[in-house]
Amino acid sequence: MNLFIGYIFLGLSLSAPIGPINAAQLDKGIRGGFWHAWAVGLGALLADVGYMLAVYFGVSHMLDAPYIRAFLSLFGFMVLLYTGIESIKDAGKISSQSLRGGESLLFKSFLSGFLMSLFNPLSILFWLGIYGSILADAANTFPMHQLLIYSGGIVIGIIIWDFSMAAAASVFRNLLTDKVLKGISILSGLSLIGFGLYFGVQAFRMLFL
Repeated sequence: MNLFIGYIFLGLSLSAPIGPINAAQLDKGIRGGFWHAWAVGLGALLADVGYMLAVYFGVSHMLDAPYIRAFLSLFGFMVLLYTGIESIKDAGKISSQSLRGGESLLFKSFLSGFLMSLFNPLSILFWLGIYGSILADAANTFPMHQLLIYSGGIVIGIIIWDFSMAAAASVFRNLLTDKVLKGISILSGLSLIGFGLYFGVQAFRMLFL
C-alpha cells in the first residue's frame, strides 16, 4: 500500500510542473468554469494512458524514431500555436458573469487537451524515458499484474492534480475581476504560444539539422 501511495505521489509530481496542459486548464477554467478545465485534463489523460500502454506493450521504439518525433513536434507546434492565439484573441470576451458553454464546447475542451498531450514531445520523452525506466526496474521485482496496479497509481495522481487545477481555475473565475481574468487568459495564451514555438524549433532541428 505504501508503494502504491508512492506511485500516486509520483503521478502528482509529474503533473505539477507548469506546461501547456496546465496553462490550457487555467485558461479554459477561467473562461468556461470547472467542467471545461476538467475536460482538458481528461483529454490529456487519455493521451497519456495511450502512451503508457504503448510503453507497456513494447511498441515505444516506434515513438522514439526521429522522424516520428519530428512529426509529433510539428503537430504540437501547430496545435499549441492555434490554441494560444485563440486564447489571446478571445480574452476580451471573458466576463465573470458569462455562462458556461454547452456540450459541444466541452468536447472541444476535451479534444484540445487530448491533442496537446498527444503531440507534446515532452510527454513522449517522459513516457519513453521515466515511465519506461520505472517499468523496466519494477518488472525485475514485481509480477505484471502489480505493474498495472502501480501504473494505475500514477494515473490516479494525474487525475487528482487535474481535478485540483480545474477547481483552482474555477475559484479564480468566481473571485477575480474581469480585468484580471482577461490578463490571466492572455498570459496563458502567450505561454501556449511559447511552448508551441519551442516544439516548432525542435521539429525544425530534427528535420533539417
